[in-house]
Amino acid sequence: MNIHKIVITGGPSAGKTTGLSWIQSHLSKLGYTVLFVPETATELITGGVAPWTCSTNLDYQKCQMRLQLEKEKVFEQAAASMKADKILIVCDRGAMDNRAYMTDEEFSQILEGLGTTEIKLRDTYDAVFHLVTAAKGAEEFYSLDNPARTEGIAEAVALDDKLIAAWTGHSHLRVIDNDRDFEKKMIRLISEIRTFLGEPVPYEIERKYLIHYPDIAWLESIPNCRKVEICQTYLTSAPDDEIRVRQRGEGGSFIYTKTTKKRVSDVKRIEIEERLTQDEYLSLLMEADPNKRPIRKTRYCLTYENQYFEIDIYRFWKDQAVMEIELNDENAEIVFPPEIQIIKEVTGDVAYSNASLASI
Repeated sequence: MNIHKIVITGGPSAGKTTGLSWIQSHLSKLGYTVLFVPETATELITGGVAPWTCSTNLDYQKCQMRLQLEKEKVFEQAAASMKADKILIVCDRGAMDNRAYMTDEEFSQILEGLGTTEIKLRDTYDAVFHLVTAAKGAEEFYSLDNPARTEGIAEAVALDDKLIAAWTGHSHLRVIDNDRDFEKKMIRLISEIRTFLGEPVPYEIERKYLIHYPDIAWLESIPNCRKVEICQTYLTSAPDDEIRVRQRGEGGSFIYTKTTKKRVSDVKRIEIEERLTQDEYLSLLMEADPNKRPIRKTRYCLTYENQYFEIDIYRFWKDQAVMEIELNDENAEIVFPPEIQIIKEVTGDVAYSNASLASI
């Protein structure tokens, strides 16, 4: 059984409701049993439970978070009992969406009450797809067709930015903007989901750049950037394969994954990723390739102009770093942050691959 849990999120009037309908139609044709976890905020607010009816916003957020997570558990339990080969759990907003409606102090209290961390809460989802509000670039189509939403244009833009910032740091965040007509926006959403699921082939399209050592103070000061610590270990494998296990997180809170890659071209690879438990991760470390050292790096995940960049800082470099971006289209135009100074593109240059950097 293959179960994936993804989030569809976005600013007000982004096309999320239509997107869910497209997902049902297109993914069902690919043989997926598609389960939808309804948006919790809409359920509560239309039922009379809202930030303005509860004593405080924190009281409301506690209720929303508890219901959100319990609903997801129920759907996961139901999915595990189903007689289906491929199941896709689609969350109409995820737990981190609530972060956009709280202060830092309120969010810290929520995490403490749940006995969890931001990383564990965010990375419980396999992928996140953010639909940009129509208030950014498609203002003529902006509307408030959801009774739980009351934002004007300026508020919608600000909220959209907060939602992207809340999810920044996730290993598979994709931002779907309004640079094309609405139907093409939906087509891109389905294309991004299919690419993530590996339908028909799990291609990873990636471009890589060698950059001057970035301004760390700047990165850590902006809301649309998140830092994670990564330790990845390469396992013994066949000559055409690359198998690695990765510990990813911050402050003692980690998730663990195993990734298998096959090279197709300089920019395209087949990539299969699976989540591991800590025990499974530690067991696989026994299969570490003795010719490669573990790679430790600090990764800054940065959203800019609806693109998702990953900047890797290695301990053995003091004047340069590597920046990557995953694409849905090999020919997509990339808009770089002006604060980042590109030295050269190193896509396909094996000397800058993590596997090469790990070689002893």
